[in-house]
Amino acid sequence: MDKTDDEQLIYKLALHLLPGIGPVSARNLVSYCGGVKEIFHTRKSDLQRIPFIGTERAKEILKYKNFNKIQEELDHIKRNKIETLFYLDKNYPQRLRNCEDAPILLFYKGNADLNSEKIISIVGTRHITSYGKEFTEKFVKEISEYRPLIISGLAYGVDIQAHKSSLKYGLPTVGVVAHGLDKMYPADNASTAEKMLLNGGLLTEYIHGTKPERDNFPARNRIVAGLSDAVIVIESATRGGALITAEIANSYNRDVFALPGRINDLYSKGCHALIKQNKAMIFESAADIADAMNWNQKEKPIINKQMMLFEDYLPEEQLIIQALNQKNLLSIDEIALTSLMPVSKVSSILLKLEFAGVLVPLPGKVFKLNH
Repeated sequence: MDKTDDEQLIYKLALHLLPGIGPVSARNLVSYCGGVKEIFHTRKSDLQRIPFIGTERAKEILKYKNFNKIQEELDHIKRNKIETLFYLDKNYPQRLRNCEDAPILLFYKGNADLNSEKIISIVGTRHITSYGKEFTEKFVKEISEYRPLIISGLAYGVDIQAHKSSLKYGLPTVGVVAHGLDKMYPADNASTAEKMLLNGGLLTEYIHGTKPERDNFPARNRIVAGLSDAVIVIESATRGGALITAEIANSYNRDVFALPGRINDLYSKGCHALIKQNKAMIFESAADIADAMNWNQKEKPIINKQMMLFEDYLPEEQLIIQALNQKNLLSIDEIALTSLMPVSKVSSILLKLEFAGVLVPLPGKVFKLNH
């Protein structure tokens, strides 16, 4: 890093660590102030007019002085060759960027592409059964044909089994942790984490020295959900982190799949509840996921010249139609990224175009033009 890069990162870290400023407020600050550094040099009267800021938060921003801690973090980042991913950077995970509450800053070690073409998250109970363990390994072996990136949380149980199986079958796998990258929790999984750095990586929103506090884990789960195209729930009781991840995934318009088990099995009850409540699709094999996600789709784009006549469509509708005309098949996240519109807005426009017969929705929240 040169001095300019250092200065920019110092201000990004400061924004990330500002007390009482969450991801939504942070984005508003950057947008209204015109940059990260500018936030800390904006007048109080201007800051307090920004949505979700107000008088008290404006005071907190202008009196922020904890730059010694930030310098320590900067030194740690350099010393350990940690990559920082700011939400406006090109290398920030595109799928996650479209989630309103995504972290503005991430810390990453590894070599996996966080914008891979295919990404799935595998989650489940820490009390994995022999059924869950055997299925996870079988599933990862089968899904390896499609070369997805596998995301999980490096916890005991389903998480670590997913990571180990990914390494065994040569798939890149990334662990999202609920603490700083200077330590590993649980410590028993440290050796697997080291191997993942060679084919995958470790990702967190927390600076070094952050302990794995209880509240960090639900926050971590939103990253697990937001990074992926689909969340696969292997086993879960009726309460647990996997169900939280599934709920978040649904709110992000991600596909959720749940593995059925025997009706009386404690660690299948959560999966059955997701299926019964229409919060997850049932699946029995990797082939089910591949079909649902259209990974076997081999159609070539067909250019429909009639679709290039945009007189009857609004500008935002035209952007979506043009994107689909060029690529043929696009997920909702890809459409949002291409059109530079939030997922919520894209969803409403897609629904309107579907009712108008312009496009066709496919399994896996993928869309194509109705040629």
